Amino acid sequence: MGVRDEQKQATREKVLEAARDLFNETGYDETTIRAIAERAGVSVGSVFTTFASKAEVLSHVMERRLGDLYAEFDRVLPFLRGSTADRLSSIFAIHYEFETRRVKLFLAHIAASYNPSNDPGVTPYGRNERLTRMLREVLEGGVQRGDVRADLDVQVMVDTLKAAYAWNYRIAAARGAGAAELSAVMDKQIAFIAEGWRPR
Repeated sequence: MGVRDEQKQATREKVLEAARDLFNETGYDETTIRAIAERAGVSVGSVFTTFASKAEVLSHVMERRLGDLYAEFDRVLPFLRGSTADRLSSIFAIHYEFETRRVKLFLAHIAASYNPSNDPGVTPYGRNERLTRMLREVLEGGVQRGDVRADLDVQVMVDTLKAAYAWNYRIAAARGAGAAELSAVMDKQIAFIAEGWRPR
């Protein structure tokens, strides 16, 4: 890696760190590229030569955070036990514990998933392949264990679970609910949803 590449990488790191903190402190909409540049100690032009848009900056911030989260999941998943509902509750509890540390940042990530003008460099919440795969594997494992019916439309169930998970952040946004409260709500929703996947 040459000096120029090292400088570009250093700028990228500064921008991502500054953006992560600003998105969490002041929210996505209120944070400008200029504010990110100032916090990072770089020019506005440097931000735009590294990222195409503020949405892309957010996407890369979340990609890095989620990389840390899923490295933890790789260690935990083999040890999950109990019913399919129990395993899903554990997965979402870990997500809530992780994301409520920077809740405004995650709310911005959810909001970005409703932006119709996202460019190819943006990966909003709904397109998180790692979460989708993890939920699918748990549900398919439930079919094999016999506590999930074999004719379940797994993709519809995955989408339903992700929607409930994201919807619960309204409680965090409205009244500052923490991970324990969000997990308790999700547990009730999973128990309700599980009635639809039980073998008949």
